[in-house]
Amino acid sequence: MNIYSIDEPSFVKNLNEEELVQLASDIREFLIESCAVTGGHIGANLGVVELTIALHKYFDSPSDKLIFDVGHQAYIHKILTGRSADFATLRQYKGLCGFPKMRESEHDVWEAGHSSTSLSAAMGFAKARDIKGEKNHVVPIIGDGALTGGMALEALNHIGSDKTNMTIILNDNEMSIAPNVGALHNMLGRMRTNTQYNKFKHGAEGFIERLPQVGTTLRDLADRFKDSTKYMFVDGIFFEELGIKYIGPVDGHNFEDLGAAIKTSKEYDGPVIIHVITKKGKGYHPAEHDKLGIWHGLGPYKIDTGEVLGTKKTESWSAFMSNTVLDRAHQDDTIVALTPAMPVGSKLTKFQSELPERFFDTGIAEQHAVTMSAGLAAAGMKPYLAIYSTFLQRGYDQLLHDVDRQNLDVLIGIDRSGLVGADGETHQGVFDISFISPLPNITLMMPRDEKEAAMMIDFSLNTTGPMAIRYPRGNVLGVDMEADRASLDDMSWEVLREGSDAVLISYGPTLQTVMEAADLLEIEGISVKVINARFIKPMDESMLKEFGQDNSPLFIIEESMLTGGLGSMVSTFMSDQLFTNKIQRLGIDNEYIEHGDVDLLLRDIGITKDNIALRTKQLIGVSHEKNTNR
Repeated sequence: MNIYSIDEPSFVKNLNEEELVQLASDIREFLIESCAVTGGHIGANLGVVELTIALHKYFDSPSDKLIFDVGHQAYIHKILTGRSADFATLRQYKGLCGFPKMRESEHDVWEAGHSSTSLSAAMGFAKARDIKGEKNHVVPIIGDGALTGGMALEALNHIGSDKTNMTIILNDNEMSIAPNVGALHNMLGRMRTNTQYNKFKHGAEGFIERLPQVGTTLRDLADRFKDSTKYMFVDGIFFEELGIKYIGPVDGHNFEDLGAAIKTSKEYDGPVIIHVITKKGKGYHPAEHDKLGIWHGLGPYKIDTGEVLGTKKTESWSAFMSNTVLDRAHQDDTIVALTPAMPVGSKLTKFQSELPERFFDTGIAEQHAVTMSAGLAAAGMKPYLAIYSTFLQRGYDQLLHDVDRQNLDVLIGIDRSGLVGADGETHQGVFDISFISPLPNITLMMPRDEKEAAMMIDFSLNTTGPMAIRYPRGNVLGVDMEADRASLDDMSWEVLREGSDAVLISYGPTLQTVMEAADLLEIEGISVKVINARFIKPMDESMLKEFGQDNSPLFIIEESMLTGGLGSMVSTFMSDQLFTNKIQRLGIDNEYIEHGDVDLLLRDIGITKDNIALRTKQLIGVSHEKNTNR
């Protein structure tokens, strides 16, 4: 079938099984070829081709609400709803989003980039439907990894308690990004392999229905017999004990089985969960045999070999941070490492392999990971929590209440700080400074290179109180690790360049652009001081007072939100001290930043050497024609 000819999903309702199989094959071929150019979440999507087709065959989107948890597995949904022609722009600047996006299509009824939101959202959709007297179906699609999230379990509890009518699709591929962990994962494993329960349950229900109508006693006894005997077949009967009818396990790549399960669920008045078994990466050998989660989401690749293109010679920031902590852990038995389901992304697999008894993958449970870190610290350990900036948002109360308030010695590696590019607005790591800076006890840092990062790790492991080190997505610079650097013990800022006309303050990778802007200004005869604000909190107040006394114009540049950012803190401090310096700030306005190449996003924000140079001249009141022979 010509995938580009698809404009809406209703055509699948008229396809027979042979045609459905062919459509699935065509979609897989399209995805493999398209994502080889753009990159994307190829593994997750190859696993749900038949499932997504079946959902559109037996439900009527957008009247029926298909709610994708996380949303990285919605590529087939996008194809079936007429967006194939846009796949050349997938996750590209101004192009097709890698997650559901309401503005793209009426079929995208819920936007998500984080896990475990779909069931709570579905409860909202279902209750709104019931209040309005409507009859549409509500269908959340959630993975087995996302089911470990506390929010998903809270929603399950509510759904079962209220007997809210919906069909929950549990997409069980035994993985989230990395292999799943925990008791729920083990429970689902038992359910995958145990087909006896459903056979018994259906037989028992049929027997009860055939009992003679001689009053309720016999039927009640039979019901109780069924309920007590079912424990012989599956440990716990977790979902049914919550009040949710369980159907499964169902082969997620078999259209006949999927159709039968969905039809049954639609006839049931109440919540139903269909346990669908799928194979992540199905149909493409490198992705299908990936056991580490490498093919969950990646850049362009060679179709024939699966080789990922564009890899750099230096190691990633994630690998550098995790391996440096591992080196220190070999020297200090109290150092442990944790991550919420991201051992691969945060490059902690080496730590996990070498020190397995001191490594903890909590699953998709950010709140638990943060508070567990606090518990470890309270018990005398030195926990290193590697967590993406975007995921740390989910553990904010625990960071405040359990870590910072108790002033515990937890080191947090805030991975993917700053703009992350293709994953877009749900994943940009630009909010953490704003929500961390009000916390009284925490120290927040960002290194300009890997040498400074190693120094920050050592400083943090030997200093009391909560510490957080931000580091970007991408690769380290490859600097000389043996070069001498001034100590961090006094938590001072660093002067990278002397100058007298203005002071440019920044931190992290943005400093490189600021230094380039200073070079441009020097050509025009403008002398600027460049400051490495490596300690974002606490600020170097002594240095700021010097600037205040000199009345130096200050320009703060940051790849973060302006609201609550370093520039905001500097402005507030200078005002409180009654200094009257001219202050300019450059960063992200009060808006969400969408997906795209980071350099293009930075250009839109204005963080370029040319714009920084221009804004500096405006700050100090210098025209473009300033004498270059100064």
